[in-house]
Amino acid sequence: MPDKPTIVLDVDGTLVDTNYQHAIAWHRAFRAHGFPVAIWEIHRHIGMGGDQLVESLVGEEGEEKAGETLRDAHDKEYSQLIDEVEAMEGASELIAELDDAGATVILASSAQEEELDRYIELLGAGERIAGATSSTDAEQTKPHPELVQTALDKYGSGGPVLMIGDSTWDVKAAKRAGVPTLALLTGGFSEAELREAGAAEVKRSIQVLREEGVGAALDLAGTSAP
Repeated sequence: MPDKPTIVLDVDGTLVDTNYQHAIAWHRAFRAHGFPVAIWEIHRHIGMGGDQLVESLVGEEGEEKAGETLRDAHDKEYSQLIDEVEAMEGASELIAELDDAGATVILASSAQEEELDRYIELLGAGERIAGATSSTDAEQTKPHPELVQTALDKYGSGGPVLMIGDSTWDVKAAKRAGVPTLALLTGGFSEAELREAGAAEVKRSIQVLREEGVGAALDLAGTSAP
């Protein structure tokens, strides 16, 4: 019998609708500490972990001067918005359908552990997933491949693998780990941007993916990352 496929699911922007809350939280954090970063610029970096987002937006000097302060401020601001977070339509059903189809399902997130636990409960995914990673599981987050590789090392089945995510950073991280990505438009990136980053396939939403059947996604697992 062939090895079970492993599906690595991004969380923020893919399974739960959080990207714009994160953009607002970062905007407030930057503004409060004297960094005039436009919110549209921040949005373009959502999907990166905070360890890389700060330097990408305010440079090495800004990171050295205020990186930890800004990350702490973001976390405080986001905690005021997290009650607004909802699961993406069809997210819980997608996890269940992948599990029922025989896939090993892993959540790969750079969220704080307490946030991730909240999302797993929101999705009702506890008994459907093999495991999940949080910010404590990797020193470097997306677009570095460490988070994807750590998820596979800890929970993967050893069979073919597919990443499902919503940002160019998900796609780049998976590509660097040698994993193809099925990307969704729910993170606010265009199909052209996602394909240019290396996505093997792009779908509008989880619901479209489900309507077409999870078998099509499983068929992408193990194909060469573009």
